[in-house]
Amino acid sequence: MNCRPGCGACCTAPSISTPIPSLDGSPARPKPANTPCHQLDADLRCRLFGQPQRPAVCGSLNPEPEMCGHNHEHAMLFLQRLELATAPG
Repeated sequence: MNCRPGCGACCTAPSISTPIPSLDGSPARPKPANTPCHQLDADLRCRLFGQPQRPAVCGSLNPEPEMCGHNHEHAMLFLQRLELATAPG
């Protein structure tokens, strides 16, 4: 399955604890849940896709019908629930 153009849910809903390289040369930093990754471009595509600097967790999350559903809203809800279910504590 290919990513849905203009979605970006998998780069917004989950937290990413691995530091993500910045665009301006400032120190790399993690990403909190429900916050768009600073590496998303205007088309909601990852600027680090295929690059070695991309966090491993990002590369391990592949689009699947159950996760992505038919729209961005479904994907956000699915990933938000997954985030809550896997949160520490």
